Amino acid sequence: MVTQSEQVLENALIKTLQDNGYEYIQIKEEDNLLDNFKSQLEKHNKKELSLHGREHFTKKEFERVLIHLEGGTRFEKAKKLRDLYPLELENGERVWVEFLNRNKWCQNEFQVSNQITVEGRKTCRYDVTILINGLPLVQIELKKRGIELKKAYDQIQRYHKTSFYGLFDYIQLFVISNGVNTRYFANNPNSGYKFTFNWTDAENKPFNDLSMFANFFLEKCNLGKMISKYIVLHEGDKCLMVLRPYQFYAVERILDRVQNSNNNGYIWHTTGAGKTLTSFKAAQLASDIDGIDKVLFVVDRRDLDTQTQSEYEAFEPGAVDSTDNTRELIRRLSGDSKIIITTIQKLNTAVTRDYYNKHLQDVRNKKVVMIFDECHRSQFGDSHKNIVHFFNNLQIFGFTGTPIFVENAKQDITTKEVFGDCMHKYLIKDAIADENVLGFLVEYYKGSEDLSIDNMNEVRMREIAQFILNNFYKSTFDGEYNALFATQSIPMLLQYYKIFKELNPKIKIGAIFTHVANGNQDDEQTGMNQGFVSQTVESDQLQMIMDDYNQMFGTAFSTENFRAYSDDINLRMKKKKQDMKPLDLLLVVNMFLTGFDAKKLNTLYIDKNLEYHGLLQAFSRTNRVLNEKKRFGKIVCFRDLKSNVDASIKLFSDENPIEDIIRPPYDEVKKEFNELLLDFKEKYPSVDSIDGLKSEYDKRDFVLEFRELIKKRAEIQIYEDFDKENNDLVMPEQEFEDFRSKYLDIAVGNINVGDTLVAGEPEIPYGEDQRTLDDIDFCLELLHSDIINVAYILQLISDLNPSADDYPEKRQQIIDTMIKDAVMRNKAKLIEGFIRQNVDENKNGFEKSKADGSMDLESRLNEYMNRARQEAVEYLAEEEGIDSDALIQFLNEYDYLQREKPEIIQEAVRKKKVKLKERKNIQSRILRKLRDIISMFNWE
Repeated sequence: MVTQSEQVLENALIKTLQDNGYEYIQIKEEDNLLDNFKSQLEKHNKKELSLHGREHFTKKEFERVLIHLEGGTRFEKAKKLRDLYPLELENGERVWVEFLNRNKWCQNEFQVSNQITVEGRKTCRYDVTILINGLPLVQIELKKRGIELKKAYDQIQRYHKTSFYGLFDYIQLFVISNGVNTRYFANNPNSGYKFTFNWTDAENKPFNDLSMFANFFLEKCNLGKMISKYIVLHEGDKCLMVLRPYQFYAVERILDRVQNSNNNGYIWHTTGAGKTLTSFKAAQLASDIDGIDKVLFVVDRRDLDTQTQSEYEAFEPGAVDSTDNTRELIRRLSGDSKIIITTIQKLNTAVTRDYYNKHLQDVRNKKVVMIFDECHRSQFGDSHKNIVHFFNNLQIFGFTGTPIFVENAKQDITTKEVFGDCMHKYLIKDAIADENVLGFLVEYYKGSEDLSIDNMNEVRMREIAQFILNNFYKSTFDGEYNALFATQSIPMLLQYYKIFKELNPKIKIGAIFTHVANGNQDDEQTGMNQGFVSQTVESDQLQMIMDDYNQMFGTAFSTENFRAYSDDINLRMKKKKQDMKPLDLLLVVNMFLTGFDAKKLNTLYIDKNLEYHGLLQAFSRTNRVLNEKKRFGKIVCFRDLKSNVDASIKLFSDENPIEDIIRPPYDEVKKEFNELLLDFKEKYPSVDSIDGLKSEYDKRDFVLEFRELIKKRAEIQIYEDFDKENNDLVMPEQEFEDFRSKYLDIAVGNINVGDTLVAGEPEIPYGEDQRTLDDIDFCLELLHSDIINVAYILQLISDLNPSADDYPEKRQQIIDTMIKDAVMRNKAKLIEGFIRQNVDENKNGFEKSKADGSMDLESRLNEYMNRARQEAVEYLAEEEGIDSDALIQFLNEYDYLQREKPEIIQEAVRKKKVKLKERKNIQSRILRKLRDIISMFNWE
């Protein structure tokens, strides 16, 4: 059977779009693109131009439009797309030019083109481009059936580096498809393949087939609406975000209800599915509806920390009422502010105290829409009732990932009773299936049997603390991720913290809990006439924890600025800032178990009774999607919570099988892994058999087979029962590592630390089979650890003792560590040369600088790298017979812009007196080698 070609797929898509009313336009190069843009812009602004007796822009006027569009970042250009441009005509009159009709999104000009050729860093031909009012706003990259979809994503990332510029900087959405799988994502370079989405219907049924996707998602009015209403310009990160289908349907249903009824309702979207973005978009769009006077976004005070405020500000600048002053809320409610973000506590104060509410009598009777974030908690008490009863024309909507049902209603009040019917569902089973959140691996600690009765037994707690320290690196991939430890109470947290300190941990441990000035001081000696167990109060003990934290990180927090301490912990747990040392393990009681999102958090230890929504909320701190390596959230329970876990999962997955959400036990996964290993060994009985693979097709088969082993290995290795030295696995650890080396030889290239330090030619494929290794995603992130970076390698080098007997072994371990890592692999020969020059050939100087503290390995490495890069450039210049100044200029421009400027190389190659075809081959070869140099000497 012949596989459907990319061309057939392309032609079928264009026909589908034409059938949906798109105009096909043939655009071969940039000049045609500009000519078409001018005519489409004139057509779109026909009414505005006619007011000035015009049908067309003059050449100078259109140049002004292009100059206006040219400047700024991709984010700033997205704003320009949505704004009117005051164009001054040559006769002095002003025309307001519209690039996109956001209010009547169907009334835009839709065109489709294909194979547009762009001369950027390299010549690129784009598969299918959708133009709206002449601007390329959607780019579609196709791969033939059978090719992995991620290759289309990777190609777009390459385009970002090589060719997207000019009008193509206005792309809002990308679509990738191989015919049977289709996904879309916002123009946000390098956001990761995990953040591409499939389209679904309102019941979460996916439209993966390209023709279905085209008929629904790319239908003109739907696409116009998505670009006009459902792309979010995130002010914090200065990036574009697009709503996922379940977010789209939820907002649409809220807007429909606001416009067509006075009924309330709630949205049930699982924790981690982006409820904040959904609810904010609902608030923004509801505020644009005629007749709506105010839209209030209401959160619990406990959730409105500094990080949350900044996230809200990123969506709606200026809307957060972050002060503790109720007068500020009164001012906003009685003023022109249409969207207000506030806390339920402050809003309750405003409506219940006559001193304040006398200023709210006017707004009391206006049409107000309130959206409650996380409506499973504080919205069930008197504050909620007071607010609802105060406003006379109020409509309320709630968002929750864990609704209150009869089964988990401690106060005998359900979410439905407070907010009305459920308007849209997106449950944890849906999110896991869509890869929008991860499932859970839940394990139960099997400690000493006699320690299971008294939870505060110090021997029990010490055993658990020691287990966590022993387990930490295994669970967190050598500290690449971090962990939370949820404890039952503040006394338990303090006892655990004391034990951890006594165990002298190598990891960075912190703790946080809320305290009250005059809390209950009862302890186990209360009523026994023996005084207190401790003379310190909770605030004193918290300050001692803060003092340890301050010493660890060079900060100066106290209980007086507790919020700043909490914010700093928040940042360190998120591991987002390179200049902030991260926190490895955080001890908590209730804080950080709800509302805290950190993609680098993958493990939760629990010595706490949890059930229903509290349990799932806590578990969900670990299941944020990040990359291929993070395959699930890991939960380690030190209490028997299995029945609670099962009940919670069953309730919040709407009676779906627990197996869809909780990972299978170790023995089951081990059996699957061994079956994969047996199948693999049958095809490749020894490591030497890989050397006999000559054709590209054979190598491709090996890569696909071993890649499945890598994925399964990443999954099984953080199970507690996994031991890589265990004999119950079919393939010994050393043999697995040997196959891994062969895999990396094919994926990254063979590394020989004795080779000349230059970027080499890629291996020439064997055979004539057109299916190449270029069509494969090697999942190299599974073979790379963020811990193995330049600082880590320099630390290993500084620990070397060239006089020790084991020096050759320790030295080789550093090189082996790099060779086994997918990212650091091509830098191994650099480090080998650096060690040879700075340790082997300068033994006395190395030991002396180490002894007197004058060693500065980082500076030495930078000098060595600069010299080595210069040598590689000069070698390339001599080899290709090209001016080295041009190569240096190219690299310097790349260092500054992070984009290639191929015209520099084009100009240098043009000076060589060769024919056109050969000139193009030379240019392509030099660019490839320059990219290898950039990769080799980039240590970011």
